[in-house]
Amino acid sequence: MVRIGVLALQGAFMEHINMLRRLGVDAVEVRLPEELTGLDGLIMPGGESTTIGKLAVQYGLVEPMKAMARDGKPIWGTCAGMILLARDIGSGSHPLLSLMDITVQRNAFGRQVDSFEVDLNIPALDAVSEPGEKGRAFRSVFIRAPLIEAVGPDVKVLARLEDGTIVAAQQDRFLANSFHPELTPDLRFHRYFLSLVS
Repeated sequence: MVRIGVLALQGAFMEHINMLRRLGVDAVEVRLPEELTGLDGLIMPGGESTTIGKLAVQYGLVEPMKAMARDGKPIWGTCAGMILLARDIGSGSHPLLSLMDITVQRNAFGRQVDSFEVDLNIPALDAVSEPGEKGRAFRSVFIRAPLIEAVGPDVKVLARLEDGTIVAAQQDRFLANSFHPELTPDLRFHRYFLSLVS
């Protein structure tokens, strides 16, 4: 059985765990380095990126997560998790994994009261769609969300807002999105991540 860890330091980790379990995956909470052992992939959820970053440093998780990436294990960051994956977040001394060649702007859409939902066309999800799902828009929930300002040459853009703003991307086995697929009943993004597991 596929075993996926969800970084459970802060934020929306239980929602990811529930989605994975709906897909028949062995989903485990990760708070300590030894809990990364034997995983087939890792999800870094939304939450407060500074807090998650500080706790990851405090608990000694940063280097083991980088080692996991070097071993070819897929890692997915949603919202705050996307910030941790980025190579560049502008100013500040934020702890980063620097795994994706993306530049991210934090809190790009404003405060909590500026949260919104939008339907996105994400063709990549057709590869993991079940009957009746192919071509269907993905309802996307943005909560104090970051955006991707720029991508490197090896990064594939998966989704954009109508104005062209990049809100989901993939680089090899690393996946990042601004929004929260775990806050919808739609399992396609979690299926897509699982398709990256060898």
